This record gives sequence, C-alpha cells and structure tokens, in this order.
Amino acid sequence: MNFQKKQVDYKQLNSLALAYMGDAIYDVQIRHHLLQSGKTKPNRLHREATRYVSAKAQAAILKKMVNENFLSEEELAIMKRGRNAKSGTIPKNTDVQTYRYSTAFEAVLGSLYLDNDLERVQEIIDTAIKIIDEKGVEKA
Repeated sequence: MNFQKKQVDYKQLNSLALAYMGDAIYDVQIRHHLLQSGKTKPNRLHREATRYVSAKAQAAILKKMVNENFLSEEELAIMKRGRNAKSGTIPKNTDVQTYRYSTAFEAVLGSLYLDNDLERVQEIIDTAIKIIDEKGVEKA
C-alpha cells in the first residue's frame, strides 16, 4: 500500500470537506491510542472511543483549547469557518451548537493534515486525549 499523499490546497476546500478529513484522522488516532493502551475487546473499544470522538467530547475539547489560547490565529480562523458551516443535516444525538463546534474541531485537524503539518495534528490530538482523560466530557 502506498500511503503517500499528494498535496491538497486546503484553503480552497469548504469547511465541511476539511471536517470530513479531520474526522477520519482523529478517529484513526483515537483507535490507535486505545489499542496502544491495551484495550482490545471490540465492545469496550467502541465505548471508550465514544468518550473521545463524540460531538459532545469534541466540542468540549475545542472550547477548552480556545479558552486556553491553544490555537493559533490561523487555526482560530479555520475553527470559526467550521463552526459556521451549514451542513444541511440535523444531528441525531446532539444539539446544533455542539455539532457545529465538533465540526469546527474536525475542520482544524483536517486543514492541518492537508497542509502536511502532522506535528501540529499530533500535538492537538495528544492534547485532546489529555483533556478527556483528565477531566472527562462533562468537565472539559
């Protein structure tokens, strides 16, 4: 398999396309984190993953990162674009505001990934994991 990717001009993509990529990157990294931590039972993996990848968790992570000035100015601009994007779908298990913040979180990750800033992607994901592990979703 060839995992090398051609450069994509993320600045030309809409926020929902960035979030689409960010969702995939974040999901893979969370799965890797869970397997690395010794969890191997499928049902448990799914429940644990939900703690990190749910819209509620992602919204809480993003809000904490914004409050702590963790994001750069460019990342904040992408976050705002993602937060304001209209998806045309109604979320099933969450309110619209939470869904928009989770989309914004994914858009930031997607843009960084497509810009090939993998070090920053990892830094954000590591921080997200730390936020959930230390505080949980309700308190993040």
